[in-house]
Amino acid sequence: MTTLSRDYAKKLRQIRKAEGLTQKAFAELVGIGLGTVKSYETGHQSARSEIAERVISVRRFQKYTLWLTIDQTAPAAGQIAPSLSPDGHDETKLQQSDQNAG
Repeated sequence: MTTLSRDYAKKLRQIRKAEGLTQKAFAELVGIGLGTVKSYETGHQSARSEIAERVISVRRFQKYTLWLTIDQTAPAAGQIAPSLSPDGHDETKLQQSDQNAG
């Protein structure tokens, strides 16, 4: 379960950056302490699934639910990764399908 926690911490940082939020603003939106956010982002504390659930309960972050929980996106359904966010940047690599479009 530790591996998942590390992934959550990295993903939470990616979401925060994609949304253009400071650590303080992100903490306030999610309802966690600033020190907790800093601890996640520096790797001093694991981000458990309970924190991921708190993040996706915030309407602004619901578009990341699939990506945060199961590493999937569904842009047609509004489910994206931070790199696909209009405010995001290309910090996240999406897995590409081997199938050709067409």
